[in-house]
Amino acid sequence: MQLIEDIILNSIYLLFPLLVYLLVTIYAKDIDKKIRKLLLEISLFSSLYLLFKYGKNSSVIYPMIVVNVPLLIAYLKKKNITSILISTLLVIYYYDTTILSLFVLIIEYTMYFLICNYITHKKKSSKTAIITTFVTIKSFTLSLQTFFIINAQNNIVNNFIDLFITMTIFTFNAYLCLCILTKVEELIDLNNVINELEKEKSLRESLFKITHEIKNPIAVCKGYLDMIDYKDINKTERYVEIIKDQIARTLILMDDFLDYTKVKINKEEVDLYVLLEDSCDVSEPLFKKAGIKVEFEIPDDEIYMELDYNRMKQVLINIFKNSIEAKDKRKKYKFINIEVLKGREYITINIKDNGIGMDKKTLARVSEMFYTTKPKGTGLGVALSKEIIELHGGTMKYSSVKNKFTQVTIRLPYKKGI
Repeated sequence: MQLIEDIILNSIYLLFPLLVYLLVTIYAKDIDKKIRKLLLEISLFSSLYLLFKYGKNSSVIYPMIVVNVPLLIAYLKKKNITSILISTLLVIYYYDTTILSLFVLIIEYTMYFLICNYITHKKKSSKTAIITTFVTIKSFTLSLQTFFIINAQNNIVNNFIDLFITMTIFTFNAYLCLCILTKVEELIDLNNVINELEKEKSLRESLFKITHEIKNPIAVCKGYLDMIDYKDINKTERYVEIIKDQIARTLILMDDFLDYTKVKINKEEVDLYVLLEDSCDVSEPLFKKAGIKVEFEIPDDEIYMELDYNRMKQVLINIFKNSIEAKDKRKKYKFINIEVLKGREYITINIKDNGIGMDKKTLARVSEMFYTTKPKGTGLGVALSKEIIELHGGTMKYSSVKNKFTQVTIRLPYKKGI
């Protein structure tokens, strides 16, 4: 009974900060990506503190196995500095609470750092694979420590039972935390989609309002032009002044509208592969539903660039969405190929699909504002994406052959050493 109580308490100490992080990120509107990262790190260290301070030893073999879960989450989120800090705290904690030597603990947590970092940077690595690897390493090291150091004199069967219980607790908590974080990310992405829909709705309403506002002075101008009698100089001069005022008013309205719709970007250091992976993860349900396979051709080395993460993600998701909507149902194998080419001064991203393609007329107008071939399309996606790329100092070009393929080529400036 005491064991169950300890497990529940430790799980609460572990999960409470993560649940707070979930609530904040879901309900806080327009939360910055950097702030979200900081909040996650604060929640991880808060979980660690609560476990260190109030946690209960649910295993005679190893005090509080769940204190390793924040470290695993740090590896899952690819936070190297955070993982090093947490590893250091865990080494100090175990050195103080167990009979393990400092050398043994340093070797164990160095293994986590090297192996987990290697897996997280592999292009096709999954979060489940990282958890499985971490649990495997922990099981192996804990087995050695149990049978040869901590409980060497104890019954082998009892040791196995304790090991099984300990690792089951750890694995359960790890997957529970992963589930929570995954749901957080899904809800954030859903919230972003809703915000985009709201923005589109707002843009439609703004277009309606600006059209209405511009239509009124133009109608006034037309009315006075129709009434002008060139023989009556006094009336003509008065009408011309009114027409000038109405045209000036129209120009002011247009300037206000242009300022309102101007795109702004906020650059930060971005791992290009993480950006591509994140954009694909968001679009994954749509890929599966459409039966489309995503292929990657990306260099092994990391590429860091100065980009607006959210704006670039918006561009990539829009391209993926267009490719999905342009799939060719007659083809058994449907794919989207993502190729990254690294040059001296530029990075080129080629996104190619084998969908229905475009004819020459459509291809020539694809970047035009409000031009669309979709029944419910706005004609804003490609134009907005191109504007975002150009604000980054890059270019975006379409090439296509009807019934064969469409390729989007994005070229972005790249500085070595970033």
